[in-house]
Amino acid sequence: MKNDDQARFLFGISLTDKPKWQQFLICSSGFFFGYLVNGLCEEYVYNRLGFSYGWYFTFVQGFVYLFLIRIQGFTTKQMVNPWKIYVKLSVVLMCSHGLTKGSLAYLNYPAQIMSKSTKVLPVMVVGAFMPSLRRKYPVQEYVSAVLFVGGLIFFTLADANTSPNFSIIGVIMISGALVMDSFLGNLQEAIFTLNPDTSQMEMLFCSTVVGAPVLLLPMILTGELLVAWKSCSEHPYVYGVLVFEAMATFIGQISVLSLIAIFGAAATAMVTTARKAVTLLLSYLIFTKPLTEQHFSGLLLISMGIVSRLLPDSKPPQ
Repeated sequence: MKNDDQARFLFGISLTDKPKWQQFLICSSGFFFGYLVNGLCEEYVYNRLGFSYGWYFTFVQGFVYLFLIRIQGFTTKQMVNPWKIYVKLSVVLMCSHGLTKGSLAYLNYPAQIMSKSTKVLPVMVVGAFMPSLRRKYPVQEYVSAVLFVGGLIFFTLADANTSPNFSIIGVIMISGALVMDSFLGNLQEAIFTLNPDTSQMEMLFCSTVVGAPVLLLPMILTGELLVAWKSCSEHPYVYGVLVFEAMATFIGQISVLSLIAIFGAAATAMVTTARKAVTLLLSYLIFTKPLTEQHFSGLLLISMGIVSRLLPDSKPPQ
């Protein structure tokens, strides 16, 4: 866990004067709310409506972010970092979002969850070797991560038997997103560490402004821009779903940036993995999919991962 005494606020709520557990609870609650809504909206748009324009949807989402950030009162005069520091982060962020959303056209939602859940371990490995971080994690955290990942994989392998929807293109896309995710949280943490005055609004604003043009290249090369524009124009209600999803995801994004700034990328990756498990379970309950014994075995492993993560460190304090 990071020791960060820098003043932090989340939508007007001061986090600095609160104990760590309250900070964690507030940030996690905002993240869970935002991304639970995001997950349900994504499954509805991709699997129920049959739309598969990941790059275009990410592009539209970026404009909603900018509008919401402006409403929050953020301006470029409040920036504390140069624009160039966000170039690498923006490319990684937009590629991660675009590949993740686009993969849903070729994988069902649980299959995507299975792949994305494994990012906990790469995030920890990259954080250990990134020069600006050099994090060291106790064995207990690695064991917890393995249990988490194993449980989600076990759960979603069961789903492959009940509602199969796998494609090599989807596997390639989600693998690319996984690589991007392993760097994303650590790059964000590195910026917060190098300049603690960096705000969550600044990071999201600059990442969106710099990263939005990056999305134009794959949209133009694949022809998705015109096809998606035409399809969404014929079904304008899709934009309503996208705006609603983006508003919820905005809350989740600011909350997860707060988690990274205070607790670090690895701890945040564990929270995001737990969210995936909850979203996956809700997907089964809301869309009435069958649950098998293998599903419950996966949930048991996930629960063991949570318990092992919450256990106190056995080493005496130095």
